[in-house]
Amino acid sequence: MSDPPIVFPDIERLLVDYLKNRPELAGATVDNRPPPGFDGTQQVVLISRVGGAWIDDQRLDAPLVDIEVYGPTKTAAHGVALAARTCLHQARSAAHAGAVVTDMVEEDGPRWLPDYNHPTGNRYLSTIRLSIRPS
Repeated sequence: MSDPPIVFPDIERLLVDYLKNRPELAGATVDNRPPPGFDGTQQVVLISRVGGAWIDDQRLDAPLVDIEVYGPTKTAAHGVALAARTCLHQARSAAHAGAVVTDMVEEDGPRWLPDYNHPTGNRYLSTIRLSIRPS
């Protein structure tokens, strides 16, 4: 008997949907792409899958995800980064299209990383590893 086909979820959409209505991030735009007119000074949380792999024997997807956080000042960006960090640590059991987050590990916590494409911007970057049980 063979295993059922794997339906891989959109990890970026799962996290965007999870974060975008969290009260801790009120006033911030959460998406996987910058909003129109983005110059790096708006309160924005960008979610991007940057790697990871399927763990066959555990039937888990283990994506690496970058979280880029911007704000009008370095202090404001740091505050939004900490709020996003808090929310992500509570993401266990978040679901999207039948897939469920079973674990979250912070690979690299928020670090200041100037964005040379948006020199007036203020950016913090974090990387997390999720364990996802696909449907």
